[in-house]
Amino acid sequence: MIQRVQTIFLLLVVICMGVTIGTTLWVQGPTQAGDSWELSAFMMSNLDASGEVVQSSSKWYIAALASFAGLLALISIFQYRNRAKQMMLNMVNSLVMVGTVVAVFLTTNGINTEIGATESGAYQLGFWTILVAMVCNMLANRFIKKDEALVRSVDRIR
Repeated sequence: MIQRVQTIFLLLVVICMGVTIGTTLWVQGPTQAGDSWELSAFMMSNLDASGEVVQSSSKWYIAALASFAGLLALISIFQYRNRAKQMMLNMVNSLVMVGTVVAVFLTTNGINTEIGATESGAYQLGFWTILVAMVCNMLANRFIKKDEALVRSVDRIR
């Protein structure tokens, strides 16, 4: 029963987490000094006016959370025989994705206060795909619950 609609949503979660890992999450435009900041899932980079990296710091925890969320969704796809376990995995996955959003937000907020920026920067595609993944995960859970209700109603008829 892998060909269910919740499988498509869970696969979209895996794809969104892959996009999150592979693209830029946040960009802070040129400051008064002429440098800019860029956050990806692996690195926070300070770029000078010519676009060369002045300094960078590892942000591996964002990539780890996004990878874990994608892995949980992939594992959940193959738990179709045990819908209760599948729903539990999806709920844990929701918490991991919320943790990813919080980690990105706290990282960007920290750099903004450190550099004294007047604007908060712009969230890029990588950040928004986390939110899309959260919606897809929620929809997958809804359809799993529908399947479970259908199976229970059929069991009552017998």
